[in-house]
Amino acid sequence: MTSPWSNNAKPMNTRRTKLALVSSLLLTVGCTAVENEPFVPDPDSRLPGGDTTNTLLTGSNSFLPPANNITVENEMRFFTGNSYFNQGWVTAPATTTTRDGLGPLFNARACSSCHFKDGRGAPPTGDDPTNFAGLLLRVSVERDGLHAPHPVYGDQIQPSGIQNVLGEATQSVTYEEIDGEYPDGTTYTLQRPTYVLSDFNYGEPEVPLLISPRVAPQMIGLGLLEAISGERLEALADPDDFDGDGVSGRVIYMEDGSTPGRFGWKSEQPTLASQNAGAFLGDLGITSELKPEQNCTDTQSACKEAIEGGEFEIEPHLFERVTVYTSMVAVPQRRSWGNQDVELGEQLFEEVQCATCHTPRHVTGSHAIAELENQTIFPYTDLLVHDMGPELADERPPAYSGAARPTEWRTPPLWGIGLFPDVNKHQRLLHDGRARGVEEAILWHGGEAELAREQFKSLTKEERDALIAFINSL
Repeated sequence: MTSPWSNNAKPMNTRRTKLALVSSLLLTVGCTAVENEPFVPDPDSRLPGGDTTNTLLTGSNSFLPPANNITVENEMRFFTGNSYFNQGWVTAPATTTTRDGLGPLFNARACSSCHFKDGRGAPPTGDDPTNFAGLLLRVSVERDGLHAPHPVYGDQIQPSGIQNVLGEATQSVTYEEIDGEYPDGTTYTLQRPTYVLSDFNYGEPEVPLLISPRVAPQMIGLGLLEAISGERLEALADPDDFDGDGVSGRVIYMEDGSTPGRFGWKSEQPTLASQNAGAFLGDLGITSELKPEQNCTDTQSACKEAIEGGEFEIEPHLFERVTVYTSMVAVPQRRSWGNQDVELGEQLFEEVQCATCHTPRHVTGSHAIAELENQTIFPYTDLLVHDMGPELADERPPAYSGAARPTEWRTPPLWGIGLFPDVNKHQRLLHDGRARGVEEAILWHGGEAELAREQFKSLTKEERDALIAFINSL
């Protein structure tokens, strides 16, 4: 039998858990007591980033250190990139010539505004429904069954502008409370968000804006994810569900038809460099070699005038250092190792088929940064997109044939998830941060994950708590 930890195997269901066996430890009709073999976690998973794992800093600083095996040369590049990631950009021209060029339209003044302490952003709360510091709204229009940038507002709402450039619109969110109940009678409440755009400064959209909210994810372990080979992703994919398990994750290929995507909530970016370039341009209005053109649309005259006579760029060698930085933020080591409830939760995680998409184990391949190669890692993702059902769908059709559809989202890695409350004082999960913790995130799963959700709901409260404790130990 193939081990569920095999690098090429789909995770398999385990035997029934310890708690479920309590009532049947003794066989009837005179049989003697029988117990399942004890569950033994993979010892390598204690260091989920392999040799790169952070074993030094904990608590609110858990996501700050570089890879533990970083070389002296890359450490210098890492901390240079760190400074350009964390410090604010200013309007050009300025005396700080390597840090000017903000805007003309932007969402934030620094990368760390959304990824505070390399952690996770959050959606607006009821206290301030217009504070979108950690969440952005992609927008588009439908054209021939595909999505395209809006002719006035482009592909992302940028609420702020420099000098005399007006931000594009005001963003706000409201939440609808949804009550639910487990089979055992335990109740729960979910929040369904509704996003509203108002106060348009460049005219009311003449056609409906299709909105896709995206919360800023944690920055840990990104280079390790980049080092997972395309062949590995293809081996995990099952777009036609040939094995009949109801899960049909697929690789998103770029428009060239051969380059796999792996970053972004829809796997729309193939590399960290392309992801970073897109974020610099879309979020800060900073151009780069990969994204040299500003995103002012033809009707945004003040925006276009603000860029005349100057180039608002991050210099290539500095962009390279930011990419080194984002590649080498270390993954923290597991917590609660050896805890009985956590081990039970890990066993349940596989049994209810969470591990079918949140694939525990990979071995990294080649990478431009040698420290990231040949590492046994446990990110708990397959980097594929899955149909998550209509409740989690956004409004946008795919950007091109084969791109992610409205119901499809990339499986997010789970490493570090239990540290969000320490690092960022919240645990808002899913692509738009609607879930207020692991339990709510599971309960929002639908589509291919509906069976896993229903199996989770059928567990006892003690079992559910154990499964959540395991996820929070990652």
